[in-house]
Amino acid sequence: MMRTLRFLHLWVGLILGLPLLALGLSGTVLVLEPELRGLFTPSPTAAADTGAAAHSVAEVVAAATAAAPPGAKPANYAAPTEPGGTATVRFQAPRRAPPGDAGARPAGEARGPSPGGPGGAQRGPQGPGGGMPGISVHIDPVTLAVVRTPGLDATIGWFHRLHGNLLIQDRSGRDLVGYLGIVMSALGITGLVLWWPRPGQWRQAFIVRKAAKGARFHRELHGAAGIWGLVVFLVVSVTGVAIAFPQTIAAGVGSALPMAAQTQGFAVPKVTPLEGGEPAGVDEAVAIALAASPRPGLALRAASLPQSPDQAIRVVLAPHGGAMTSAITLMVDPWARQVVEVRDPSAQPAGNKVTGWMRPLHEGEGLGPVYRVLVALSGLLPLLFAITGTSMWWIKRQNRKAGAARAAAILQSAAE
Repeated sequence: MMRTLRFLHLWVGLILGLPLLALGLSGTVLVLEPELRGLFTPSPTAAADTGAAAHSVAEVVAAATAAAPPGAKPANYAAPTEPGGTATVRFQAPRRAPPGDAGARPAGEARGPSPGGPGGAQRGPQGPGGGMPGISVHIDPVTLAVVRTPGLDATIGWFHRLHGNLLIQDRSGRDLVGYLGIVMSALGITGLVLWWPRPGQWRQAFIVRKAAKGARFHRELHGAAGIWGLVVFLVVSVTGVAIAFPQTIAAGVGSALPMAAQTQGFAVPKVTPLEGGEPAGVDEAVAIALAASPRPGLALRAASLPQSPDQAIRVVLAPHGGAMTSAITLMVDPWARQVVEVRDPSAQPAGNKVTGWMRPLHEGEGLGPVYRVLVALSGLLPLLFAITGTSMWWIKRQNRKAGAARAAAILQSAAE
Protein backbone atom coordinates (compact mmCIF):
# COMPACT_ATOMS: atom_id res chain seq x y z
CA MET A 1 0.00 0.00 0.00
CA MET A 2 2.79 2.43 0.89
CA ARG A 3 4.53 1.73 -2.41
CA THR A 4 1.31 2.44 -4.30
CA LEU A 5 0.66 5.64 -2.34
CA ARG A 6 4.21 6.82 -2.97
CA PHE A 7 3.83 6.15 -6.69
CA LEU A 8 0.49 7.98 -6.90
CA HIS A 9 1.67 10.89 -4.75
CA LEU A 10 4.76 11.36 -6.91
CA TRP A 11 3.22 11.08 -10.36
CA VAL A 12 0.00 12.99 -9.63
CA GLY A 13 2.16 15.78 -8.23
CA LEU A 14 4.48 15.76 -11.24
CA ILE A 15 1.72 15.65 -13.85
CA LEU A 16 -0.57 18.24 -12.24
CA GLY A 17 2.19 20.36 -10.76
CA LEU A 18 1.74 23.37 -13.06
CA PRO A 19 -2.03 23.93 -12.57
CA LEU A 20 -1.69 23.33 -8.82
CA LEU A 21 1.18 25.80 -8.77
CA ALA A 22 -0.97 28.36 -10.63
CA LEU A 23 -3.81 27.96 -8.12
CA GLY A 24 -1.49 28.32 -5.14
CA LEU A 25 0.41 31.40 -6.32
CA SER A 26 -2.71 33.18 -7.58
CA GLY A 27 -4.39 32.45 -4.25
CA THR A 28 -1.53 34.12 -2.39
CA VAL A 29 -1.83 37.20 -4.61
CA LEU A 30 -5.58 37.43 -3.98
CA VAL A 31 -5.20 37.07 -0.21
CA LEU A 32 -2.77 39.98 -0.35
CA GLU A 33 -5.04 42.01 -2.65
CA PRO A 34 -5.89 44.67 0.00
CA GLU A 35 -2.19 45.33 0.60
CA LEU A 36 -1.53 45.49 -3.14
CA ARG A 37 -4.36 47.95 -3.64
CA GLY A 38 -3.15 50.04 -0.72
CA LEU A 39 0.34 50.04 -2.19
CA PHE A 40 -0.65 51.09 -5.71
CA THR A 41 -3.88 53.07 -5.16
CA PRO A 42 -3.56 56.67 -3.98
CA SER A 43 -5.92 57.38 -1.10
CA PRO A 44 -8.07 60.49 -1.42
CA THR A 45 -7.67 62.91 1.48
CA ALA A 46 -10.70 65.13 0.93
CA ALA A 47 -12.78 63.52 3.66
CA ALA A 48 -10.00 63.58 6.23
CA ASP A 49 -8.86 67.13 5.40
CA THR A 50 -12.16 68.94 5.04
CA GLY A 51 -14.55 66.83 7.07
CA ALA A 52 -17.05 67.08 4.23
CA ALA A 53 -19.84 64.55 4.07
CA ALA A 54 -19.74 61.74 1.52
CA HIS A 55 -22.17 61.75 -1.40
CA SER A 56 -24.98 59.24 -1.59
CA VAL A 57 -24.55 55.82 -3.16
CA ALA A 58 -26.60 56.86 -6.20
CA GLU A 59 -24.40 59.93 -6.75
CA VAL A 60 -21.21 57.86 -6.50
CA VAL A 61 -22.64 55.31 -8.95
CA ALA A 62 -23.59 58.11 -11.37
CA ALA A 63 -20.07 59.56 -11.23
CA ALA A 64 -18.55 56.12 -11.83
CA THR A 65 -20.93 55.45 -14.71
CA ALA A 66 -19.81 58.65 -16.40
CA ALA A 67 -16.21 57.39 -16.25
CA ALA A 68 -16.97 53.83 -17.42
CA PRO A 69 -17.01 52.73 -21.07
CA PRO A 70 -20.28 53.34 -22.95
CA GLY A 71 -22.75 50.52 -22.39
CA ALA A 72 -21.20 49.27 -19.14
CA LYS A 73 -23.94 48.67 -16.55
CA PRO A 74 -23.27 49.21 -12.82
CA ALA A 75 -23.66 45.97 -10.90
CA ASN A 76 -22.26 46.47 -7.41
CA TYR A 77 -21.27 49.26 -5.01
CA ALA A 78 -18.58 48.71 -2.37
CA ALA A 79 -18.27 51.32 0.37
CA PRO A 80 -14.90 52.61 1.57
CA THR A 81 -13.38 50.25 4.10
CA GLU A 82 -11.76 53.08 6.09
CA PRO A 83 -12.21 56.84 6.57
CA GLY A 84 -10.86 58.73 3.58
CA GLY A 85 -10.88 55.61 1.39
CA THR A 86 -12.35 55.09 -2.04
CA ALA A 87 -15.71 53.64 -2.99
CA THR A 88 -15.71 51.09 -5.80
CA VAL A 89 -18.41 50.60 -8.41
CA ARG A 90 -18.16 47.40 -10.41
CA PHE A 91 -19.75 47.08 -13.82
CA GLN A 92 -20.83 44.36 -16.16
CA ALA A 93 -18.60 44.94 -19.16
CA PRO A 94 -20.32 45.66 -22.49
CA ARG A 95 -19.91 42.74 -24.84
CA ARG A 96 -17.83 43.33 -27.95
CA ALA A 97 -19.56 42.92 -31.25
CA PRO A 98 -18.00 40.13 -33.35
CA PRO A 99 -16.22 41.03 -36.62
CA GLY A 100 -18.71 42.16 -39.22
CA ASP A 101 -21.46 42.77 -36.64
CA ALA A 102 -22.18 46.47 -36.35
CA GLY A 103 -24.68 46.03 -33.54
CA ALA A 104 -23.49 45.78 -29.95
CA ARG A 105 -24.93 43.16 -27.62
CA PRO A 106 -26.65 44.12 -24.41
CA ALA A 107 -24.51 45.03 -21.44
CA GLY A 108 -23.89 42.26 -18.96
CA GLU A 109 -23.32 39.52 -21.56
CA ALA A 110 -19.57 39.95 -21.73
CA ARG A 111 -17.36 36.96 -22.38
CA GLY A 112 -14.10 38.76 -22.89
CA PRO A 113 -12.50 41.84 -21.36
CA SER A 114 -13.67 45.19 -22.60
CA PRO A 115 -11.30 48.12 -23.03
CA GLY A 116 -10.86 50.33 -20.00
CA GLY A 117 -12.71 53.58 -20.29
CA PRO A 118 -11.54 57.09 -19.58
CA GLY A 119 -10.92 58.44 -16.13
CA GLY A 120 -9.49 55.32 -14.53
CA ALA A 121 -11.98 52.62 -15.49
CA GLN A 122 -10.09 49.34 -15.56
CA ARG A 123 -10.83 45.84 -16.76
CA GLY A 124 -11.46 43.38 -13.96
CA PRO A 125 -12.50 39.77 -13.53
CA GLN A 126 -15.50 38.66 -15.49
CA GLY A 127 -17.06 35.86 -17.52
CA PRO A 128 -19.07 32.80 -16.57
CA GLY A 129 -17.86 31.32 -13.33
CA GLY A 130 -15.65 34.35 -12.65
CA GLY A 131 -17.99 35.67 -9.98
CA MET A 132 -17.14 39.34 -10.53
CA PRO A 133 -18.12 42.04 -13.01
CA GLY A 134 -15.73 43.15 -15.71
CA ILE A 135 -14.88 46.79 -14.92
CA SER A 136 -14.20 48.66 -11.69
CA VAL A 137 -14.16 52.41 -11.17
CA HIS A 138 -12.79 53.84 -7.91
CA ILE A 139 -14.40 57.07 -6.69
CA ASP A 140 -13.62 59.53 -3.91
CA PRO A 141 -17.08 59.62 -2.25
CA VAL A 142 -16.54 63.18 -1.02
CA THR A 143 -15.34 64.91 -4.19
CA LEU A 144 -16.68 62.33 -6.70
CA ALA A 145 -13.26 62.40 -8.35
CA VAL A 146 -12.09 59.25 -10.12
CA VAL A 147 -9.05 57.66 -8.49
CA ARG A 148 -6.83 56.09 -11.10
CA THR A 149 -5.27 52.67 -10.56
CA PRO A 150 -3.45 52.10 -13.88
CA GLY A 151 -3.39 48.43 -14.78
CA LEU A 152 -4.04 47.20 -11.25
CA ASP A 153 -7.64 46.07 -11.81
CA ALA A 154 -6.68 44.33 -15.03
CA THR A 155 -3.87 42.48 -13.26
CA ILE A 156 -5.95 41.55 -10.21
CA GLY A 157 -8.78 40.54 -12.54
CA TRP A 158 -6.47 38.19 -14.41
CA PHE A 159 -5.47 36.53 -11.14
CA HIS A 160 -9.14 36.21 -10.15
CA ARG A 161 -9.92 34.45 -13.41
CA LEU A 162 -6.83 32.25 -13.14
CA HIS A 163 -7.72 31.19 -9.60
CA GLY A 164 -11.47 30.92 -10.21
CA ASN A 165 -11.57 29.06 -13.51
CA LEU A 166 -8.01 28.73 -14.89
CA LEU A 167 -8.91 31.34 -17.55
CA ILE A 168 -11.53 28.97 -19.03
CA GLN A 169 -14.58 31.14 -19.64
CA ASP A 170 -17.36 28.66 -18.94
CA ARG A 171 -18.55 26.38 -16.15
CA SER A 172 -16.00 23.73 -17.03
CA GLY A 173 -13.24 26.02 -15.77
CA ARG A 174 -14.81 26.31 -12.33
CA ASP A 175 -15.42 22.55 -12.26
CA LEU A 176 -11.78 21.91 -13.17
CA VAL A 177 -10.64 24.09 -10.28
CA GLY A 178 -12.92 22.10 -7.97
CA TYR A 179 -11.45 18.80 -9.13
CA LEU A 180 -7.94 20.18 -8.66
CA GLY A 181 -8.96 21.12 -5.12
CA ILE A 182 -9.92 17.49 -4.54
CA VAL A 183 -6.54 16.41 -5.93
CA MET A 184 -4.77 18.91 -3.66
CA SER A 185 -6.66 17.58 -0.63
CA ALA A 186 -5.77 14.00 -1.58
CA LEU A 187 -2.10 14.95 -1.96
CA GLY A 188 -2.18 16.46 1.52
CA ILE A 189 -3.71 13.34 3.07
CA THR A 190 -1.43 10.89 1.24
CA GLY A 191 1.51 13.13 2.12
CA LEU A 192 0.60 12.79 5.81
CA VAL A 193 0.51 9.00 5.50
CA LEU A 194 3.87 8.92 3.71
CA TRP A 195 5.41 11.36 6.22
CA TRP A 196 4.27 9.40 9.31
CA PRO A 197 7.52 8.64 11.18
CA ARG A 198 8.66 5.41 12.74
CA PRO A 199 8.82 5.13 16.54
CA GLY A 200 11.67 7.19 17.94
CA GLN A 201 11.96 9.44 14.85
CA TRP A 202 9.22 11.95 15.59
CA ARG A 203 11.50 14.88 16.38
CA GLN A 204 13.51 14.50 13.18
CA ALA A 205 10.30 14.39 11.13
CA PHE A 206 9.49 18.02 12.00
CA ILE A 207 12.85 19.57 11.14
CA VAL A 208 15.45 19.79 8.37
CA ARG A 209 18.82 18.66 9.68
CA LYS A 210 21.89 20.75 8.89
CA ALA A 211 23.76 17.70 7.67
CA ALA A 212 21.04 16.79 5.15
CA LYS A 213 22.29 16.93 1.55
CA GLY A 214 20.96 16.07 -1.88
CA ALA A 215 17.78 14.01 -2.00
CA ARG A 216 17.68 13.72 1.80
CA PHE A 217 17.63 17.53 2.15
CA HIS A 218 14.74 17.87 -0.30
CA ARG A 219 12.85 15.00 1.36
CA GLU A 220 13.20 16.51 4.85
CA LEU A 221 12.23 19.99 3.61
CA HIS A 222 9.26 18.51 1.73
CA GLY A 223 8.06 16.64 4.82
CA ALA A 224 8.71 19.38 7.38
CA ALA A 225 7.00 22.11 5.33
CA GLY A 226 4.11 19.76 4.60
CA ILE A 227 3.44 18.80 8.20
CA TRP A 228 3.75 22.34 9.58
CA GLY A 229 1.42 23.73 6.93
CA LEU A 230 -0.88 20.72 6.57
CA VAL A 231 -3.89 21.96 8.57
CA VAL A 232 -4.19 25.30 6.77
CA PHE A 233 -3.34 23.66 3.43
CA LEU A 234 -6.20 21.17 3.85
CA VAL A 235 -8.63 23.85 5.07
CA VAL A 236 -7.89 26.02 2.02
CA SER A 237 -8.12 23.03 -0.35
CA VAL A 238 -11.39 21.65 1.06
CA THR A 239 -13.07 25.07 1.20
CA GLY A 240 -11.96 25.67 -2.38
CA VAL A 241 -13.84 22.53 -3.39
CA ALA A 242 -16.89 23.80 -1.50
CA ILE A 243 -16.77 27.12 -3.37
CA ALA A 244 -16.48 25.34 -6.72
CA PHE A 245 -19.38 22.95 -5.98
CA PRO A 246 -21.65 24.92 -3.61
CA GLN A 247 -24.88 23.01 -4.29
CA THR A 248 -23.24 19.62 -3.80
CA ILE A 249 -21.53 20.66 -0.58
CA ALA A 250 -24.68 22.34 0.73
CA ALA A 251 -26.67 19.17 0.06
CA GLY A 252 -24.06 17.10 1.91
CA VAL A 253 -23.97 19.47 4.88
CA GLY A 254 -27.77 19.67 4.92
CA SER A 255 -28.02 15.89 5.20
CA ALA A 256 -26.05 15.98 8.44
CA LEU A 257 -26.96 19.34 9.99
CA PRO A 258 -30.12 21.48 10.14
CA MET A 259 -30.10 23.94 7.27
CA ALA A 260 -32.54 26.61 6.11
CA ALA A 261 -33.15 27.25 2.42
CA GLN A 262 -31.73 30.52 1.14
CA THR A 263 -30.49 32.12 -2.03
CA GLN A 264 -27.09 30.63 -2.80
CA GLY A 265 -23.87 32.62 -3.04
CA PHE A 266 -24.14 36.12 -4.47
CA ALA A 267 -27.45 35.42 -6.21
CA VAL A 268 -30.44 37.56 -5.27
CA PRO A 269 -34.06 36.40 -5.01
CA LYS A 270 -36.61 37.20 -7.69
CA VAL A 271 -39.27 39.85 -6.99
CA THR A 272 -42.48 40.81 -8.76
CA PRO A 273 -42.46 44.20 -10.54
CA LEU A 274 -45.57 46.34 -9.96
CA GLU A 275 -47.15 47.57 -13.15
CA GLY A 276 -47.17 51.36 -13.16
CA GLY A 277 -45.11 51.46 -9.97
CA GLU A 278 -41.71 53.02 -9.37
CA PRO A 279 -39.07 50.84 -7.68
CA ALA A 280 -36.97 52.10 -4.82
CA GLY A 281 -33.52 53.33 -5.71
CA VAL A 282 -30.36 52.02 -4.11
CA ASP A 283 -30.28 54.78 -1.46
CA GLU A 284 -33.84 54.03 -0.36
CA ALA A 285 -33.07 50.29 -0.34
CA VAL A 286 -30.05 50.90 1.90
CA ALA A 287 -32.20 52.97 4.27
CA ILE A 288 -34.81 50.17 4.39
CA ALA A 289 -32.08 47.61 5.17
CA LEU A 290 -30.54 49.76 7.91
CA ALA A 291 -33.95 50.26 9.52
CA ALA A 292 -34.66 46.51 9.41
CA SER A 293 -31.22 45.42 10.60
CA PRO A 294 -31.47 42.88 13.44
CA ARG A 295 -28.32 44.32 14.99
CA PRO A 296 -27.62 47.99 15.81
CA GLY A 297 -24.42 49.82 14.96
CA LEU A 298 -23.93 48.40 11.47
CA ALA A 299 -22.81 50.39 8.44
CA LEU A 300 -23.16 49.86 4.72
CA ARG A 301 -20.44 47.63 3.28
CA ALA A 302 -21.84 46.86 -0.18
CA ALA A 303 -25.00 46.95 -2.29
CA SER A 304 -25.98 45.28 -5.54
CA LEU A 305 -27.52 47.24 -8.39
CA PRO A 306 -30.33 45.29 -10.11
CA GLN A 307 -29.67 44.14 -13.66
CA SER A 308 -33.36 43.51 -14.34
CA PRO A 309 -36.68 44.70 -12.82
CA ASP A 310 -37.34 41.32 -11.15
CA GLN A 311 -34.18 41.35 -9.01
CA ALA A 312 -34.00 42.27 -5.34
CA ILE A 313 -31.31 44.63 -4.07
CA ARG A 314 -28.67 42.94 -1.91
CA VAL A 315 -27.46 45.16 0.95
CA VAL A 316 -24.49 44.05 3.06
CA LEU A 317 -24.07 45.61 6.52
CA ALA A 318 -21.13 45.14 8.88
CA PRO A 319 -19.67 46.77 12.00
CA HIS A 320 -17.27 49.65 11.37
CA GLY A 321 -13.88 48.04 10.74
CA GLY A 322 -15.33 44.56 11.29
CA ALA A 323 -14.57 41.46 9.24
CA MET A 324 -17.00 40.27 6.60
CA THR A 325 -17.66 37.16 8.69
CA SER A 326 -19.66 39.40 11.07
CA ALA A 327 -21.63 41.01 8.21
CA ILE A 328 -25.30 40.44 7.59
CA THR A 329 -27.01 40.52 4.20
CA LEU A 330 -30.53 41.82 3.63
CA MET A 331 -32.43 41.33 0.38
CA VAL A 332 -34.72 44.28 -0.32
CA ASP A 333 -37.71 44.09 -2.68
CA PRO A 334 -37.53 47.53 -4.39
CA TRP A 335 -41.19 47.34 -5.49
CA ALA A 336 -42.73 46.30 -2.16
CA ARG A 337 -40.09 48.35 -0.31
CA GLN A 338 -39.49 45.67 2.28
CA VAL A 339 -36.82 43.15 3.29
CA VAL A 340 -37.63 39.70 1.88
CA GLU A 341 -34.63 37.77 3.21
CA VAL A 342 -32.08 38.24 5.98
CA ARG A 343 -28.83 36.34 6.23
CA ASP A 344 -27.51 36.83 9.75
CA PRO A 345 -24.72 34.33 10.52
CA SER A 346 -25.45 34.51 14.25
CA ALA A 347 -29.10 33.47 13.71
CA GLN A 348 -28.64 30.80 11.08
CA PRO A 349 -28.95 27.03 11.61
CA ALA A 350 -25.72 25.08 12.05
CA GLY A 351 -25.61 23.93 8.41
CA ASN A 352 -25.85 27.48 7.08
CA LYS A 353 -23.09 28.58 9.43
CA VAL A 354 -20.84 25.81 8.16
CA THR A 355 -21.39 26.67 4.50
CA GLY A 356 -21.18 30.39 5.29
CA TRP A 357 -17.67 29.95 6.67
CA MET A 358 -16.31 28.25 3.54
CA ARG A 359 -15.39 31.41 1.64
CA PRO A 360 -13.98 33.38 4.63
CA LEU A 361 -11.80 30.41 5.60
CA HIS A 362 -10.62 30.04 2.00
CA GLU A 363 -9.83 33.75 1.64
CA GLY A 364 -8.18 34.18 5.04
CA GLU A 365 -10.92 36.19 6.74
CA GLY A 366 -12.49 35.98 10.13
CA LEU A 367 -9.73 34.43 12.25
CA GLY A 368 -7.36 37.36 12.57
CA PRO A 369 -4.15 38.46 10.85
CA VAL A 370 -2.13 35.39 11.82
CA TYR A 371 -4.52 33.05 10.03
CA ARG A 372 -4.56 35.35 7.01
CA VAL A 373 -0.77 35.23 6.81
CA LEU A 374 -0.88 31.43 7.09
CA VAL A 375 -3.40 31.25 4.23
CA ALA A 376 -1.14 33.44 2.10
CA LEU A 377 1.84 31.20 2.91
CA SER A 378 -0.17 28.07 2.13
CA GLY A 379 -0.42 29.30 -1.45
CA LEU A 380 3.37 29.06 -1.68
CA LEU A 381 3.43 25.43 -0.53
CA PRO A 382 2.64 23.97 -4.00
CA LEU A 383 5.72 25.81 -5.32
CA LEU A 384 7.88 24.38 -2.54
CA PHE A 385 6.40 20.90 -3.02
CA ALA A 386 6.97 21.10 -6.78
CA ILE A 387 10.62 22.08 -6.34
CA THR A 388 11.47 19.57 -3.63
CA GLY A 389 9.38 16.74 -5.12
CA THR A 390 10.85 17.17 -8.60
CA SER A 391 14.33 17.45 -7.15
CA MET A 392 13.93 14.21 -5.18
CA TRP A 393 12.65 12.40 -8.26
CA TRP A 394 15.43 13.76 -10.49
CA ILE A 395 18.27 13.08 -8.02
CA LYS A 396 17.07 9.51 -7.40
CA ARG A 397 16.72 8.99 -11.14
CA GLN A 398 20.27 10.21 -11.72
CA ASN A 399 21.55 8.07 -8.86
CA ARG A 400 19.86 4.98 -10.33
CA LYS A 401 21.41 5.71 -13.71
CA ALA A 402 24.84 6.15 -12.12
CA GLY A 403 24.40 2.94 -10.13
CA ALA A 404 23.36 1.03 -13.24
CA ALA A 405 26.37 2.40 -15.12
CA ARG A 406 28.71 1.34 -12.32
CA ALA A 407 27.17 -2.13 -12.19
CA ALA A 408 27.52 -2.48 -15.96
CA ALA A 409 31.16 -1.37 -15.75
CA ILE A 410 31.90 -3.93 -13.03
CA LEU A 411 30.26 -6.71 -15.04
CA GLN A 412 32.20 -5.72 -18.15
CA SER A 413 35.44 -5.61 -16.19
CA ALA A 414 34.75 -9.04 -14.70
CA ALA A 415 33.94 -10.45 -18.15
CA GLU A 416 37.27 -9.19 -19.49
